[in-house]
Amino acid sequence: MSGNEKTETKNQPAGPRAQDTSAEDASALRRFWEQVGPIAVAILIALAIRAVVIESYYVPSGSMLPTMFIGDHVFVSKFTFGAHIPFTSWVLPAVRDPERGEIVVFALGRGPQGQICPLDECPDYASEGFVKRIVGVPGDTIEYHNGQLFLNGKAAEVKALDEEFTDEHGIHHRVLDEDLDGCHHRVLDRPGYSGMSQSRFTVPQDRYFMMGDNRDNSNDSRGWGTVHREDLKGPVLINYWSWNNDSSWIGMLNPFTWVRLIWSEVYWDRIGMNYDCRSS
Repeated sequence: MSGNEKTETKNQPAGPRAQDTSAEDASALRRFWEQVGPIAVAILIALAIRAVVIESYYVPSGSMLPTMFIGDHVFVSKFTFGAHIPFTSWVLPAVRDPERGEIVVFALGRGPQGQICPLDECPDYASEGFVKRIVGVPGDTIEYHNGQLFLNGKAAEVKALDEEFTDEHGIHHRVLDEDLDGCHHRVLDRPGYSGMSQSRFTVPQDRYFMMGDNRDNSNDSRGWGTVHREDLKGPVLINYWSWNNDSSWIGMLNPFTWVRLIWSEVYWDRIGMNYDCRSS
């Protein structure tokens, strides 16, 4: 070949073997998607529902006794107060404003030493979910002394019920019916024990004052302050599962543990409970 000659290279058509390999790869990918695709879509839908529609919450303490028991599992409406779109700064429009008397789940900050702080005041703290009752909305004046709640200068109406409640520590409490502007709910009063108090305080704009129904055994706004509206996750809807389970994960592998729990430790009568204090 002389130096003046040029060599031309032409693409050769793929042979039958290459075409067969390409078809097999496409078929394998299609079969893989047919198996995995529906699962992936279902997971995405479930995550979307959890993020903006409804979320579950487990009650870990007795601060809301006698209304909510330790071991109650409840659904929370995420969209009612306006859900945050994950990984964005967008917030969906709220259906309504939070109301005095309703039970809500919200986020607080938990510090390295276990200290609790409103999340907007301590943004570096780890976020943790809490559940309490809204006692004061923006503009309300709150006081609490010797077991008596004062709302906007007036004592909240309470009526002693003919029943007694014994908590998980064996402590006996009186059961009272409290009325917050038409929201009737039961609260506990421990005779001879004053608990935390609250001097006269006006709830700031966009903030909410929270209290537990177990008034003498609740770490709430009397101790750590008010919650910003943006940190409210939503109102509690219903109780979907409730049991007194203190077994370890290893213990849960024992089938006899499940037999015991289902036979004697599940609160069957609490499943399906509605927490609307204004419902008839």
